Amino acid sequence: MVKMTLKKNDTGEAVRQLTQILVERGHLKEPSNIFDLTLKHAVEEFQARHVDERGHPLVVDGIVGPLTWWALEHPDNTDILDQPVGDHLAQMPPVGGSPRGRSALKIALSEMASGAKEEGANNSGPWVEKYLNGIIDPPANWCAAFVSWCFSNHMEGPPFRYSLGARDIRSQFKQKKWTYEVSQETVPEPGDIIVWWRGQPDGWKGHIGLVHSLSEGGYYILLRETKVDSLRLFGYSTMS
Repeated sequence: MVKMTLKKNDTGEAVRQLTQILVERGHLKEPSNIFDLTLKHAVEEFQARHVDERGHPLVVDGIVGPLTWWALEHPDNTDILDQPVGDHLAQMPPVGGSPRGRSALKIALSEMASGAKEEGANNSGPWVEKYLNGIIDPPANWCAAFVSWCFSNHMEGPPFRYSLGARDIRSQFKQKKWTYEVSQETVPEPGDIIVWWRGQPDGWKGHIGLVHSLSEGGYYILLRETKVDSLRLFGYSTMS
């Protein structure tokens, strides 16, 4: 079950549950219903000393996402450091997702298996040029182009306009009423598109990717293996 992401100025029962755990762990003096600056510092202290379910150090940002929740609820996780990451990202998830989304994910995994990557310099190379689809020349950000390319290779064509912008694709999804907000009852599935921003939703630091799977700790594994816990999520999108 995925818990809600908490950050400074949040309030409520979820915040109290967080503070109770931090009190038990010795990072906070007393529980509270308010995510204030003191609590943020306590979370940062905890993050600086713990790892996620794959043995990676937590990002010290004071935001309690699925990776930090997992670490909070698994205090004795030192043995996780000896576990290999594995190569499950090379395989299609056995179940979950829409037919169109799974088709795009399968194409994406095939591209990755063929060696898709930047070459020569950041945002450059023949792979990037292919995904930019003649719209512009590299170097250029290509995450949205890659997602568009994977969906455009379906026999029925792309279900949205080919785009090089994460924000533009999200806007198209909102117009088509394909967006949904993640919750404990609604989580992204294989092949869903996810759009997010570091910092503020109106900032320029955006990214887009395809969801691969969800592990026990709420680790949404996206193509290019982004740690969602360290980001400010803006919303999720999908297609039937």
